[in-house]
Amino acid sequence: MPSELPSTGAPLAPLLRTALPSLRDAAPAAAFKRLVALGLDRLPLPGHGATLERWRALAAVGAHDLALAKLFEGHTDALAILHEAGAPAGGDDALWATWCAEPPDARLALSPGRDGGLRLDGRKAWCSGARDVTHAVVSCWRRDGAAMLAAVDLRQAGVTVTGDGWNAVGMAASGSVDVHFDAVEARALGGPGFYVERAGFWHGGAGVAACWFGAATRLADALAERLAGRGDPHRFAQLGEAAVALQASAALMREAAARIDRTPQANAMGEALSVRLSVEASAGAVLAVAGRALGAGPLCKDAALARLYADLPIFLRQSHAERDLEALGRLVGESGAAPWTL
Repeated sequence: MPSELPSTGAPLAPLLRTALPSLRDAAPAAAFKRLVALGLDRLPLPGHGATLERWRALAAVGAHDLALAKLFEGHTDALAILHEAGAPAGGDDALWATWCAEPPDARLALSPGRDGGLRLDGRKAWCSGARDVTHAVVSCWRRDGAAMLAAVDLRQAGVTVTGDGWNAVGMAASGSVDVHFDAVEARALGGPGFYVERAGFWHGGAGVAACWFGAATRLADALAERLAGRGDPHRFAQLGEAAVALQASAALMREAAARIDRTPQANAMGEALSVRLSVEASAGAVLAVAGRALGAGPLCKDAALARLYADLPIFLRQSHAERDLEALGRLVGESGAAPWTL
């Protein structure tokens, strides 16, 4: 039976914004477990009529803490993938990750295992939350070269979480390390190419940008808070620059979410790339303007802001930058569309 994603009966973004302040002193992994325990991970599925609400929830977590957002987004993306695959999501206490980075020197092999099952062998890189999650959706490869997706219970013998693979200060709390698999039982999700060919692939790619967007809005909020009651024209100009950048991305996100909900099975590559590239640009602009406007004091003495300032540039590198710009330009050029038409 397909995995069920029960709703709390109320929009989750406001509930998350209410719950997150109480977790301010919790480590990202502990906060992640608490959000799951509260049922606040059961976001609306993308393309089911409430995609914008899903992105608002991801943005709320991104505004709170980006390492937490990395764990939360990976978990909620895994739940959406499992739903598309018609696969069970495990118990309510299951903590999922989505590990689908494919560096050429760290690929998992999927091969026949015992009793007609499947096994995973090899090393997986960029495994966020590896020490804390219980399950993962992973990309892997069959012997015939077919790209596959598999679900795996990480509480098995044969799964070794290393301390390797992360040297950056930014996003260090996401625990993104290498994991070794040795004859680990797994189950296939869909067939060859399912991960990238399903409609939800690009929906999930845009969801990551919602986390970036939330963090950028937190910087803009900090700037606005520090301007209250002051008449510094330069600071107001800097706030205006941040506002214009973020408003443009917000408008594009609303438009993309509405289009995804109208045509959930359509290829959303153009919408997702536009959202990701727009948010990358606006977040970069806000990082620059907030640094100039706030100065060293808040960025050194406010722990949450300092952490965000270290984390956001690292998280933004999930964008493929010029490669994504080229892909979007090619898509527009070959389609003959004019997405800039008013």
